[in-house]
Amino acid sequence: MIEYENLHKLNQRFAADYHERLGEVLSAGQFILGKQVREFENQFANYCGAKYCVGVGNGTDALTLALRSFSFPKGSEVIVAANTYIASVMAIVNANLIPVMVDSDLKTYTIDVSKIEESITKRTVAIMAVHLYGKCCGMDSIRSIADKFQIKIIEDCAQAHGAHINGKKAGTFGDIAAFSFYPTKNLGALGDAGALITSSDDHSKKIRMLGNYGSEKKYFNEILGSNSRLDELQAAFLSVKLKSLDLINDHKRKLAAIYSNTLKQDFIKPVIQTGYFDVHHIYNVRHQKRDKLREYLLKSQIGTEIHYPVPPYKQKALSDLFDRREYPVSDEIHETTLSLPISWIHSEDDIRKVVKVMNEF
Repeated sequence: MIEYENLHKLNQRFAADYHERLGEVLSAGQFILGKQVREFENQFANYCGAKYCVGVGNGTDALTLALRSFSFPKGSEVIVAANTYIASVMAIVNANLIPVMVDSDLKTYTIDVSKIEESITKRTVAIMAVHLYGKCCGMDSIRSIADKFQIKIIEDCAQAHGAHINGKKAGTFGDIAAFSFYPTKNLGALGDAGALITSSDDHSKKIRMLGNYGSEKKYFNEILGSNSRLDELQAAFLSVKLKSLDLINDHKRKLAAIYSNTLKQDFIKPVIQTGYFDVHHIYNVRHQKRDKLREYLLKSQIGTEIHYPVPPYKQKALSDLFDRREYPVSDEIHETTLSLPISWIHSEDDIRKVVKVMNEF
């Protein structure tokens, strides 16, 4: 069986270092906001090329706190891609803001920048640029639009650890960026974890307070905050894995190249753009017979996933939020997309086997 992912196998490579770090945390006896968190924050900020990193409980909290740090008026609008994962939209809602969906680009699967301006109103305060599947959005165009309308950019980098455009890392194009370290990410923890990066002194300070009960000094609460802090143990594990992030990304890019170069043209493959360094958290293809293809692969002992079967604007939980506008490109993506095995646990031979079976479909 070629599994879609196996987190046990993946993390076994780091087991000895994890145990060593666990011993350090136990010996130190400080389990909240200690040395391990400070060290990881510094390391990740340096890796991304940002001034500050603030660890939080998970990626959704990171997005919510990023939005809250601007103190936007309640009911302000935030533009976001229609085909994003629901967490992006929930963060907007949880920050008492209104998500405004913009359809996607059928080639890149990121927001269609040519459709952003027509969705901007007097209530628009920000664009949430979601770097979906490990590919950066068209950030030069988004930056130009944001500057033209004097609105903010929040980057959702949950799937884009280490991705860049011409050497400039995801998370450093906008005003603030949110990361998830969910276990399946290229930089994954052993549980929930997240972080924000920014080069703004004010945002760094405010986000740290917002995630710590609105407090800068213990027992003194200056603003209404929440409890969302990066766990000391998860920070220790992330510091271990961060050293291998570039190796993980390079390996996944090699596997992606095999898919791109050898899958037959029946499958619509991710677009390759000059200057874009995609890290392939997900490698997806599109096919009009997606469900039959998935069944066929499973019978051949190949695991796959669908990211995602239902778009946010069709989810029951959000049914009251959206107007009746249509998103045909997003619909096409959700109905035809299939995610193929592409993990650090997979060998190049594994991927060639997947290709062989797919090309016989």
